[in-house]
Amino acid sequence: MLIINGKLITWEKENRILDDGQAIYIEDGKIVEIGSQSELEARYPDVERVDARGQYVMPGNICAHTHFYGAYARGMGIPGPAPKDFPEILDKLWWPLDMALDEDAVRYSALVMLVDAIKHGTTTLIDHHASPNFIDGSLDVIGDVVDISGLRAVLCYEVTDRNGEEGAKSGIAENVRFIKKVAGKQSRLRATFGMHAALTLSDATLELCRAAVPSGTGFHIHVAEHEADEYDSLQKYGMRVVDRLHKFDILGPNSIVGHAIHIDAREAALLAETNTWVTHQARSNMNNGVGAAQVESLLRLGVPVCLGTDGFSSTMWDEWKTAYLLHKVVTRDPRRMGGGDIAQMAAYNNAALAGHFFNEARLGVLTPGAFADIIFVDYHPHTPMTAGNLPWQIIFGFNESMVTTTIVQGEVLMRDRELLTLDEAAIAAEARALAPDVWKRYESYVGTY
Repeated sequence: MLIINGKLITWEKENRILDDGQAIYIEDGKIVEIGSQSELEARYPDVERVDARGQYVMPGNICAHTHFYGAYARGMGIPGPAPKDFPEILDKLWWPLDMALDEDAVRYSALVMLVDAIKHGTTTLIDHHASPNFIDGSLDVIGDVVDISGLRAVLCYEVTDRNGEEGAKSGIAENVRFIKKVAGKQSRLRATFGMHAALTLSDATLELCRAAVPSGTGFHIHVAEHEADEYDSLQKYGMRVVDRLHKFDILGPNSIVGHAIHIDAREAALLAETNTWVTHQARSNMNNGVGAAQVESLLRLGVPVCLGTDGFSSTMWDEWKTAYLLHKVVTRDPRRMGGGDIAQMAAYNNAALAGHFFNEARLGVLTPGAFADIIFVDYHPHTPMTAGNLPWQIIFGFNESMVTTTIVQGEVLMRDRELLTLDEAAIAAEARALAPDVWKRYESYVGTY
């Protein structure tokens, strides 16, 4: 494949915008060469040409933390008074909803989220799954539809004690089984070991998880999303959450910590010392009223903070904008959370995290040897756009409706806004048909926690 007539945003460490007649030659799912369009057309006269028609051509977006299984929460009413805090949101919404998911609901939760990702230019997603009444094989169901979609994903199952000892052991087994299944395979699927949060995991279960995880695999866990996580840990174990996870050797360069909002300075230092990844989800944090992580301080400590959606739509530039604005409101200081910090998280750190799992080639960059995960963006700046001001052009100018073409590993998944691997209308219709039964089961579980 030869991509022609595009303006290239490379997202190299020294980012470049190439608008001087450069083209991209792709072979076997990777970028082979970037160079003069006339020269590449002469060198490869018989390959397929994909005409960008003057659009910006850039690496696909990456989502560092999401929940496909939350799709059925959209439009769903929560019985009784509105939850007053995050623990009540868990009790009244998320835990009854994940109990309501059967195999079909898991499949279509994933499918609608994958459609959303392709349409909005998000090509790699790190998912954190839960369906306590359908654990065994649940990651296969998600993996199968990821494979059909053509996207790239890292999957895990959320281990928790809230559904009893057998439920916890089943979650552990599902993680281990899937990790072993995808290990060593050259595919667009990878795995890690999922856990819910410290407040739903006993010492015994943490020990079981630590003992079961295959060598070289890390964990994906929520940490201190609300103060309740910290107070629970202090009351039951006499230590803060990150200290407890460190005690059980859960942290490290293979592990992902979601949120880390209510950690203290020593916990932040432990995350830095252990090179643990942290993901920030501004829209979700605002929606749940849980506060905002000290992202700038974490970055300054050297913690690799990434950007996720926590189950919100896979519109990563919306997440850029929200993170950029949230921290200005929280600190009452318009100088805080500059565009450079947002780009560091969303472009560079997300690419590094994804590359940790897909290490056969680079992700999130247009350079020879990198995976050909590419999007076209129909953006027409009305001021000069440079590599230096690109973060602010994205924050104040880009939106996901401008994505017209999505390519993963050299395969076109959407061309000129037409989905090629998934049928959005058929998927939405089937998901909609399943929703009443999912919601009915959900209501039967409300109040059981």
